[in-house]
Amino acid sequence: MAPQLPQPQVRSNISKFLRSFLGITRILQIVFGAGLWITVAANKYEGSIHFVLFVAVLFWLLTLALFLITLLGKQDLVPLLGGERWLCTNLTHDVAAAALYLPAIGVMIYKTERNSYCNLDRYQHFCLYKVYLTAAVFACLCCLSYLLSVIYGGCRKSRGEQTVI
Repeated sequence: MAPQLPQPQVRSNISKFLRSFLGITRILQIVFGAGLWITVAANKYEGSIHFVLFVAVLFWLLTLALFLITLLGKQDLVPLLGGERWLCTNLTHDVAAAALYLPAIGVMIYKTERNSYCNLDRYQHFCLYKVYLTAAVFACLCCLSYLLSVIYGGCRKSRGEQTVI
């Protein structure tokens, strides 16, 4: 049996979601989140960086799941959270992500400042300053994209809208 091509309505919904504000912010969250956890995980890390890695990977996976479910239009199949609660589910996810990214940003800024001594030109030893600085930037961009989603979702929820797209 030959594979079935997506119907024009499905293609239309996919392209509509990918061009929507929420679709674009979800893509940015996935890209920035992956940048953060890859930057941290690819280098030696210890202590409080484990929290940053936990937040980055957890919300990267959750955001990827929300993105794919919404992209495919299967939110009605999610028990307890789908259907007419899907906008509230997305809003709750974004609030939790923004709330946990704030301390992650603090950890990354603290670690960056603690390693700022090795930013000198003549310092010859291995240093994680640039890694921590890059991770701090990615964490800030992630938090900003989640905050934008919170504002957007809150505005839509206050208008009484039920759908994500």
